[in-house]
Amino acid sequence: MSKRILIVGGVAGGASAAARCRRLDENAEVIMFERGPVVSFSNCCLPYHISGIIEKEETLILMNPAKFKAMFNIDARTNSNVIAVNSKEKTIQVENTLSGEVTTEHYDALVVSPGADSIVPPFPGLEKIDNYVLKTVPDVSNIMKFIKAKDPKHMTVVGGGFIGLEAAENLRERGIDVTLIEGTDQIIPFVDRDMSYFGQAEMVRHGVEIVVEDLVEGFDTRTVILKSGRKIETDGVILAIGVKPSTDFLKGSGVEMNERGYIKVDENYQTTAKYIYAAGDAILVRNQLTGQSFPLAMAGPANKQGRLIADHIHGRKINNKGYIGSGVVKLFDLNIASTGLSEKMLADSEIEYDVAFAAPPGIVGIMPNMHIVYSKLIFEKGTGKVLGGQFVTTGTSDKRADVVATAIKAGMTVEDLADLELCYAPPFGTGKDVVNKVGYIASNLNEAAFKQVRFSDVYDLLEAGGQVIDVREVVEYEAGHLKGTVNIPMSSMRQRLNELDKNKPVYVHCRTGERSYNMTLMLQANGFDAKNIAGSYEFVKAYEEMMCYNYKSRNNIMVAESYVEGEWI
Repeated sequence: MSKRILIVGGVAGGASAAARCRRLDENAEVIMFERGPVVSFSNCCLPYHISGIIEKEETLILMNPAKFKAMFNIDARTNSNVIAVNSKEKTIQVENTLSGEVTTEHYDALVVSPGADSIVPPFPGLEKIDNYVLKTVPDVSNIMKFIKAKDPKHMTVVGGGFIGLEAAENLRERGIDVTLIEGTDQIIPFVDRDMSYFGQAEMVRHGVEIVVEDLVEGFDTRTVILKSGRKIETDGVILAIGVKPSTDFLKGSGVEMNERGYIKVDENYQTTAKYIYAAGDAILVRNQLTGQSFPLAMAGPANKQGRLIADHIHGRKINNKGYIGSGVVKLFDLNIASTGLSEKMLADSEIEYDVAFAAPPGIVGIMPNMHIVYSKLIFEKGTGKVLGGQFVTTGTSDKRADVVATAIKAGMTVEDLADLELCYAPPFGTGKDVVNKVGYIASNLNEAAFKQVRFSDVYDLLEAGGQVIDVREVVEYEAGHLKGTVNIPMSSMRQRLNELDKNKPVYVHCRTGERSYNMTLMLQANGFDAKNIAGSYEFVKAYEEMMCYNYKSRNNIMVAESYVEGEWI
């Protein structure tokens, strides 16, 4: 007798499970329920319809019920909201959102992949202003109708995560002035704060106003009211505050959830209710590195989970190693990628770790369009096990993050990164790729070959009268440098050692950290207590620019000549 497989949710996890179930069993009855009017759409592409990069709304819809039936013999039912699950009877109740009719459906296996809903707090005065969320095709359709009807000159985006960032970018690309509000001390939450500055600077350069560490208090007519007391005049608001799992329909079903409504699953994605599986944004997954459970709202993992669930339903053994979390975002000309653990995630763990910073060129330096790749690698002290990586560049950040992600999944070490044989040609990379270089630095740190301090420590070092040496050439130093530093170029450092105080630590920096590393080793060999400033001048520039932007009282430690008409030179 053929199986009757019911699937709740028609995007990512649900659609993948349905298609895989059909491939594994041509005779199974597969029915997919989607509460909205559209099934299998590209939600990650929604913001790009705002700017016009994706011109036609209909291209966002990847499949429709007729195609699912014709191509896969899958019964895809839209406007079908599953309102209850009875795990004892193995039934679900489905409400037709157009007619209100409620029907009961029996299952042999049930897959729930309901996704998550946008969080919309009950702000005072919200009804007085045009406000929108951005999760579905109808959502983006409503935003586009508003833009075309009212021609807004300014919009406010609340929330600095993926959706908020991409909404702000695409509104700005359309020519609309944008203010982005984030309640924490940084935007781009999937990277550490020190790497978020690059993205924030890029958005500011393109005319997006960034407000951090301030919260929305309420709204009034064409006005956003902040807790700080500031009022922002605006024509409309997009709320991208966060999401909550769409799991209310599972209450009383026997499916165990945590206090926030996320579904608990085992290594086979089975819930605590027999014959019920779960996937996607609404479940808790296991972190491969820490063993902790966490939600992971990304399309790639959801698609994988749907496939693996279908395999398990059909008696196949699956291999669930856990998840590390990898993502990338484009902000105008800058690409920001992250994988694995961040320092924020490690803050409450017992893992002892260290961090390597680098700013090497992404391609050969004499090639046109040469770009720097700002890199951060996190690894376990002692073992050298790779824990995480973050990369920011106008070039290919995802390429480097993907290599590091592969290394993490394979349990590799920083020495393994240094040993990787990666593609090289001048337009694509360098003889020692970015990943190799950051692997070398991390290996040296792990072997205690040298000592370092972070670029963010420069303020305190200079204020305390520290011996901070800039080993760039004179012409570089004169174009822009840190106040209080002494310029002794690498080319003359060995001849000028007598200018240094051997009784005080020497802190060395250059442009990207490579020359200063070499000089740190040389100084150590000559009996100095030398420390490399990790990240060097390039990282300090981004740090300084955003610290001065966010906190006007912060003293600028860059000389005046280093900042000209909004650009660092």
